[in-house]
Amino acid sequence: MPFERFYNLAYNPFAKTVKPADAHPTEDMRQVHSRLDHLARTGGIGLVTADPGMGKTFAVRTWAARQNPNSSKVVYTCMSTVSGMEFYRQLCLELGIAAAFKKVDMFRDLQAHLRYLAVEKGVKVTVVLDEAQYLSTQILNDLKMLTNFDMDSRDCFSCVLVGQSVLVQYLLRRPYEALRQRLVVSYQMAGLDEAQSADYVRGSLRRAGGDPALFDDAALASAHGACGGSLRQLNTIVVNALMIGSQEQARHIDAETVLRAVEEASLR
Repeated sequence: MPFERFYNLAYNPFAKTVKPADAHPTEDMRQVHSRLDHLARTGGIGLVTADPGMGKTFAVRTWAARQNPNSSKVVYTCMSTVSGMEFYRQLCLELGIAAAFKKVDMFRDLQAHLRYLAVEKGVKVTVVLDEAQYLSTQILNDLKMLTNFDMDSRDCFSCVLVGQSVLVQYLLRRPYEALRQRLVVSYQMAGLDEAQSADYVRGSLRRAGGDPALFDDAALASAHGACGGSLRQLNTIVVNALMIGSQEQARHIDAETVLRAVEEASLR
């Protein structure tokens, strides 16, 4: 029997396919949403970084799902290991623009289209560049020019660089000084502490119609200790524990079950 049915869950609240509306908000998610709300209002370049598995892409996805499609447009790409020409073609494709043969023409067409959306249509465009730690120096430098409208007196769209924590170290280098000074918002996700991990698990169970007390305190403490603040690893541990528990028809998940789940996931 699937663990969802055994534990009376309407869906698996710990799967990456969970709908943004069903996601239990973490403190990192709230912080990301607040900063992206500000960036969307002002325009310019923003930065969101985190260690792998902390939920940075999910936080941005849940923010994007909240935007009004009539007044906002969110463009997302995670294909960051591309050349400068491929980057421009990719942006043209995502924005519905025919890609010109020359880079200078694509640059002009992109700026004209973004200006039209912002000024004539009143649409707030946000371009999300995920896995940004892999972007080349050429592309990062071009972002300064692409966001430069009317002799740098106007912002016609927002660009969010989303990447692993190492991206911060890259941007501290001298060649990126001008780009770093253009950052409107910057947030480094902290991950889940023990209280937040427990709140996340209980809240997610509750949202799916399950018993928020399904995991006892010791089990939640064990899960947090093994995940190291990583949302992705916490999800894996919890799902494994739920599968083990349902197979053994256990009505509550204890620390021993969680430790077995950790061993199965090879997380320690």
